[in-house]
Amino acid sequence: MSNRTSSRAGRRLLAAPALAAIVFAGACSAVDEDNAGGTGTGVTEEACPDAVNPDNGCIYLGVLSDLEGGPLAALGVPMNEGQIAFWRNVNENGGIGGYDINITANTRNTAYDPQRHAAAYQQIEPNILALSMSLGTINTEAVLDQMDSANLVAVPGAWWSGFQFPDTDRGLILESGYSYCTESVIGLDWFTETYDKPESLVTVGFPGDYGGDSAIGAKRWAEANDVEVLAQIDSAPNAIAGNQAAAIGQIASLQPDVVVLAVTPAEAAEIVAGSAQAGYQGRFLGSVPTFNPALLNTPAAGALTSLYNHIGPWQGWDGDSEGIAAIKASTGGTLPSNQGYLFGWTLAYPLKALLEKAADEGKLTRSGLRESIEGLEVDYQGILPTATYGQMPDLSKQSASISVPDGSVELGTRTLVNGFQPTTTIDYSGPCAES
Repeated sequence: MSNRTSSRAGRRLLAAPALAAIVFAGACSAVDEDNAGGTGTGVTEEACPDAVNPDNGCIYLGVLSDLEGGPLAALGVPMNEGQIAFWRNVNENGGIGGYDINITANTRNTAYDPQRHAAAYQQIEPNILALSMSLGTINTEAVLDQMDSANLVAVPGAWWSGFQFPDTDRGLILESGYSYCTESVIGLDWFTETYDKPESLVTVGFPGDYGGDSAIGAKRWAEANDVEVLAQIDSAPNAIAGNQAAAIGQIASLQPDVVVLAVTPAEAAEIVAGSAQAGYQGRFLGSVPTFNPALLNTPAAGALTSLYNHIGPWQGWDGDSEGIAAIKASTGGTLPSNQGYLFGWTLAYPLKALLEKAADEGKLTRSGLRESIEGLEVDYQGILPTATYGQMPDLSKQSASISVPDGSVELGTRTLVNGFQPTTTIDYSGPCAES
């Protein structure tokens, strides 16, 4: 990866401490006051702790993720490891604009809980230039008003369709790839091309989260293709629902040709295996968060390998791009626990590009980053096609990777096709579902 190595000598002579103010009045707002040298909150002339480049200053980024105790911790932990590796690689290549990047000082575990997410946001907001990770749609939405007031840009660990539209993401969100809504469209087009058009389908998901977006995408696909939606089954994590027996019972009774899943890995495994035991013979298409290779060491393995396909937004571990090669090299030969590591790395590309652009323009401030999103071009090193921000999303240009669980390959999924693009057209002029 290329990194700028511009001198900060002139800025050091003029720099003053960054200022931030948090005002609590039902919501938190912050003032981003620029230093004379074109830097602001979360940017220091002092080196980062344990700096790779001790002569560089430091850009502090925040992380709000499920690192322990929540339903997505199995994904959140390796995602965080992938992000740490990404920014370490940036620092080892000189940093950005004379600054190293630090994400560890302002990392907080939110356990995928909106209230904890909001509280952790308030703790780290005065210290950071941007969020390198905000995991979860509803969690990110819980702090979006505060982010708007603070001009705080964020990378989402989520694919809600609203993050692709400026009216709903406030011009603050650096999303990558498709949305949960268009994921369903792409996955069902692949299913049709591979197995023939289904006559019926069922969706199972978490309402008010990614499940709603996924379900509406499937419904719009069905309407465009004259396919019957037999049910939209609203479920919840087992920590709330106890089990997935209700969903299993409906699937076994309705016998749809295909089930679109938008749950977490534990619930997905229970639903797939339980439905198979109950006599269901159709197939399952699983959204991004539905698979973990650890499931292949459970009694659900047989049903998953026989009946389930995973939909992903980009190349998997068995991809052949320059970016995948860089990710593998960053591990030092130690295989990560799952593809969350790849996700964490890939999701960081837009923020790196944004920091580089802002540094070139002398605008390493929150407002400067927000302004620089318009027209930003991001090179994902082949993991995804190059993207340009500030444009309306084009479904025809979005794509997915389809894979099948396979315990004989690294990280447990074998890619069937990369870059599969949709053939169905739906109304995609705004968010498919409210968050």
